[in-house]
Amino acid sequence: MTEQTRLVGRVATVCSCIWRSDCLDYQKFKQAKAVEKKNKEKFLAVNPYLNEKSGIYILTREDENEFRYAYIGQAVHVLTRLAQHLVGFQHIDLSLKKHGLYSKENPYGWTVDSYSYSENDLDTQEQYWIKKYADMGFQLRNKTSGSQGEGKAQIADYRPHKGYRDGLEQGRKNLAKELSNIADKHLVISLKPEKSGNKVSERQLVKFMELLKFDDKE
Repeated sequence: MTEQTRLVGRVATVCSCIWRSDCLDYQKFKQAKAVEKKNKEKFLAVNPYLNEKSGIYILTREDENEFRYAYIGQAVHVLTRLAQHLVGFQHIDLSLKKHGLYSKENPYGWTVDSYSYSENDLDTQEQYWIKKYADMGFQLRNKTSGSQGEGKAQIADYRPHKGYRDGLEQGRKNLAKELSNIADKHLVISLKPEKSGNKVSERQLVKFMELLKFDDKE
């Protein structure tokens, strides 16, 4: 075998390896696009008005105890970004995988809404919607107050507490807020008829009502 023949053989082998590598990469790309297409269809089944425009998307769910959760995000292509959440590993991604999307068969799954904005307005609008849903009493699954640049701040629920007592106090406030919301909507809290006029029972009622109080200025 001449040196020229050996060289041609090596070149052919290298070209074959490159071709196989390119084929594998293309196959992976096709598979990823197929998964993305399927995930987009899942979101469109929940909200057929979703699109690829730039804007804000809002994921919400209510569990069997009527606790409400929300996640607000921004994207240059909203529908594509939503599809990516179903294959990611962030907190909201894992929650989407665990609880699924809303349907008649899955009433405690995530629902989704979106609002179109120009790319220049995304940071401002993301911060606006995060604050709005926080003020509405939703437990946010965002780790920050929004935006990709200036004005970005860590949300209180994820802020490291100074100590054990601070953690207990924050947990008490979060629970009080949820219980107060449920009581306002669905419950009438009062003494049992046989306990009427009982000083001890009256003090316990006052104590219970105090537990439902929370400081919503924080």
